[in-house]
Amino acid sequence: MRAPSRVYVSHLAGKSVFDAEGDPVGRIRDLVVAMGAGDAAPRLLGLVLEMHGRRRVFLPIGRVKSIENNQVVSSGLVNIRHFQQRPGETLVLAELLDRRVTVKATGQAATVRDVGIEPERGGKEMVLSKLFVQKVAKGLRRRGETLTVDWDGVTGLSVAAGAQGAAELVAALDKLHAADLAHVMHELSPKRRGEVAAALDDERLADVLEELPEDDQVEILGELESERAADVLEAMDPDDAADLLGELSADEAERLLALMEPQDANPVRRLLTYREDTAGGLMNSDPIILPPNSTVAEALALVRDEERTPANASLVFVTRAPTETPTGRYLGAVHIQRLLREPPMALVSGAVDVELEPLRPDAALNEVTAYMATYNLVAAPVVDENDRLLGAVTVDDVLDHLLPDDWRMRAARLPHDELPPEQREVVELLEEQEQNEQQEQQELEDSRGPNGGTPGAGSGSEPGSGRAVGVDAGEA
Repeated sequence: MRAPSRVYVSHLAGKSVFDAEGDPVGRIRDLVVAMGAGDAAPRLLGLVLEMHGRRRVFLPIGRVKSIENNQVVSSGLVNIRHFQQRPGETLVLAELLDRRVTVKATGQAATVRDVGIEPERGGKEMVLSKLFVQKVAKGLRRRGETLTVDWDGVTGLSVAAGAQGAAELVAALDKLHAADLAHVMHELSPKRRGEVAAALDDERLADVLEELPEDDQVEILGELESERAADVLEAMDPDDAADLLGELSADEAERLLALMEPQDANPVRRLLTYREDTAGGLMNSDPIILPPNSTVAEALALVRDEERTPANASLVFVTRAPTETPTGRYLGAVHIQRLLREPPMALVSGAVDVELEPLRPDAALNEVTAYMATYNLVAAPVVDENDRLLGAVTVDDVLDHLLPDDWRMRAARLPHDELPPEQREVVELLEEQEQNEQQEQQELEDSRGPNGGTPGAGSGSEPGSGRAVGVDAGEA
């Protein structure tokens, strides 16, 4: 994502969001963040847009291509379902501006007037880093002094006690790689697993589901509300979404597909027509595709997209229009090493490997494996009988089908004290929350008299004891 060194939310409020073609999508009405534990800077989850009058929808930060002071450009489709705030989420404009805080350096009271956001981790994330505050004036007619402080330079912005657990959980989960978080979730009880899923945004949950065994995927998806389940499926890679829907009944899969946006559902529907152990069932329907008159510089810009896996970015496919699958006539593929050797303004058509024979969608898994091993490929094109590119099979998808179903979880089974620090922190936080809940439940049960009444009430109670006569405390 492209972003300036810092932008203040007051400059974004009411600004238009445009799609990649320059068409307006909606206007920014708020920003959604996950509050960190302690003084940790909150992470930007996405934007609340107003569309078609008063309808408010959520645009995940993963689908934002650039954020500037004057405009925001989205890189993907906008889900038009109504925005609903989730546990652990905070609205910047509605809940943080005008909050009364205390400046740590001076101990003076101040009011938050604006919030600055800036990129972190090489532009992969945006965090709330600065606060523009106005000190509370002592005289009736005096205006308080204004100053800019770091996020951790004030007190008074911590989440409410009831939401503290959710905020701490979101902050801890944010530190884990999707595969590591999947390992943690696999070991949790169904109840805890559902709570973690509820604390994750759609894009993050989609990444985690792709790393989980199919049984866990089905269970988690089944616990979500139907509309959110559809949102998560939209955020998944089409081939992974198709694999997951293939584990459901035909009626349930069709119901969820009907809730998805057509642009997201159609590629998944096509993938579901192929057997799982064929090239068509293995392929991703969204590889890098360009027309022959594109330049090497344009191809490399797409290869650099951080959202693409190394395997998916290893080949650029060249086709006639249209360049969305199923494409026009397939012309060939360009290897990334060849692109790096060519002048930036050279045409990709001059670097096409025309000797790379594509696979057919009905090619069996063993045929796909032999093909990729023979040609030393990490990605392979799949075309139909009319030579239209349908997608690409990548080596990670092949390995997923060759290895045992539980290979991910088997490799991650470590004793508690041998877990990586970030993973251990999440496990300990979840265990602590579970113990607190059990303690609260026990205290609630202990405070009740017989038959669920108040302590000391009703017959059979010892006056003032709060316990039923002849009943063990653990059963009261």
